[in-house]
Amino acid sequence: MATPPLIVVVGPTASGKTALAIDLAKRFGGEIICADSRTVYKGMDIGTAKPSAADRAAVPHWGLDLVEPGERFTAADFQRYATAKIAEIRERGNVPFLVGGTGLYVDGVVFAYQFGPEADATARALLESMSLEELINYCVDSNINVPENKNNKRYVIRAIEQKTVNEKRSSEPIHGAIIVGIATERNELRTRIESRSEQLFQDGMVEEATMLGKKYDWDSEAMTGNIYRLVHEYLLGKITLEEVKRKFAVRDWQLAKRQLTWLRRNPHIRWLDREQAAAFLSERLENWHES
Repeated sequence: MATPPLIVVVGPTASGKTALAIDLAKRFGGEIICADSRTVYKGMDIGTAKPSAADRAAVPHWGLDLVEPGERFTAADFQRYATAKIAEIRERGNVPFLVGGTGLYVDGVVFAYQFGPEADATARALLESMSLEELINYCVDSNINVPENKNNKRYVIRAIEQKTVNEKRSSEPIHGAIIVGIATERNELRTRIESRSEQLFQDGMVEEATMLGKKYDWDSEAMTGNIYRLVHEYLLGKITLEEVKRKFAVRDWQLAKRQLTWLRRNPHIRWLDREQAAAFLSERLENWHES
């Protein structure tokens, strides 16, 4: 049998890519590597919409709970981790699925980025002295892609430090990669985002955030993520729970648009709706299985 392909499923938040990957992985002996810059943090389960315990029991998942909130974890770290996991999964005769919406995580693996060295201390200090607005303006003026989490100063600084990375990458996907993007109609995606916002709080979002805030401090880098910051404002009595849900849905929609902007620059992504994607990938995996 030929080497298992690398199935890459991308799309914006709440597009249904994880459910699709789980279904296919069950049928074709797959293991999932989550390409999400938020789910690498331990304990941040509900707020980052990690796969459920049942999903993880049904299909092996990798890329989750890798570091404590506040620990440094870069796209280069993810690339090394995911590349090693892909090789391990293939050695077991299983199919690796790379699934997520963090564009730089996915592209770093698929296009074999050669990430630059760690930041120069003097240059880093200069960047850290700049305001977030100044950093974003610098990105725009220098034709540097603003990261998905543009409200996180650390991510913007790293984007500037990695400004030459696009010059050090393959122009074609790595051998064996099959890349599918989940195309979702605009109104449907907004509805899915709003429904997920409601579901998070039914699942215990406030309790999770309270526990993490006490354990890691609300000023921890990871705790500045959209939902955790909003819950903190709610706990301080600054906004109501309904306002938290509404604001989170708006911010997740903004995240989805940023993710799509990044992903649509990749001409190698085959954009399909969920049913089309399931049929296309099933056919490709059946062909591999019979080879």
